[in-house]
Amino acid sequence: MPRSENTKSRRTALGAGCAIALTGVCAALTPGAVQAQEKKFLIGIVELQLANPFFGRLEKSAVDTARKHGLDVMTAEASTAGDSATQIAAIENMINRGVKGITLDPANSTALVPIVKKARDAGIVVVTTNTSLAPMTAADATYETDNLQAGVLIGEWAKAAMGSKPAHIAMLDYDLSNKTARARHDGFLKGFGVAEGDPQISGTALTLGNVETGQTAMENLLSAHADINVIYTINEPAAQGAFFAIKKARRDVLVTSIDGSCSGVRSIADGTIGATVMQFPIRMGEMAVDAVIKAVGDDVKPSGFHNTGTVLIADHPVAGAESKDSRWGLENCWGE
Repeated sequence: MPRSENTKSRRTALGAGCAIALTGVCAALTPGAVQAQEKKFLIGIVELQLANPFFGRLEKSAVDTARKHGLDVMTAEASTAGDSATQIAAIENMINRGVKGITLDPANSTALVPIVKKARDAGIVVVTTNTSLAPMTAADATYETDNLQAGVLIGEWAKAAMGSKPAHIAMLDYDLSNKTARARHDGFLKGFGVAEGDPQISGTALTLGNVETGQTAMENLLSAHADINVIYTINEPAAQGAFFAIKKARRDVLVTSIDGSCSGVRSIADGTIGATVMQFPIRMGEMAVDAVIKAVGDDVKPSGFHNTGTVLIADHPVAGAESKDSRWGLENCWGE
């Protein structure tokens, strides 16, 4: 029997049943209740490596939101940074399993494009979180931090905090082919008011966004450039590692970062990090799943870029840069 006929038959049967049923039971079996039941579906949530607490919190938020709405959930995660192969295989499996929507935190902005096209061609709604595909329109919509603006905020704060002192900047980056890493890097330079290659930049180094590589990178930079007095870091683990190297070398260096984890905010409170910019993975996951639900259930397709917000966290505010202190940060942070 065609689906439309099957639905009509069930509604007719319900209507007849209501003629003889108790009122309370009848209310529970109205056509509206049938429609609500039919809106439940299988959603796929594809995340990056969960060893990073940001990605873990983002996945948990998406899963919790989906289950709150009664959806069935499939999850998959990249095993390492840049592991697009695992994500591609997971999306292929989700297509075969009949998901109606997918939220994707892409490991690579271009490698995921063909499989996302295959999913969308099959009628599946695909939205990205945390970072977008290239082009962004390869997915239906994206829900992420404006990382360029996050970089600008921390750069402006660092510039003001340095005051009249000559700046000798170190940049502790992640792979700059990564869209998020590049946006944060460029934003910091813009906010600080320097261009790439400016002589105020004493040195740069790549990290893996963790404590160990942050410490090693900072040790090498301090050995080569003893005058460094302000640093940008891709995230708070890299900043915390850099601080170990700074402390060991007995240097006075202003440390800045981006992310807003609870660990990072505690580093603001104890003076390890001067300031950070908080992003909101919980909001990100909620907004992405809500968009899929509206697209599938109400046929309201999402599109474009949706900024999930940033807040500068600093216990030493500066003129011209709106910020919240670490107490506020600890009430609104994510992770441990």
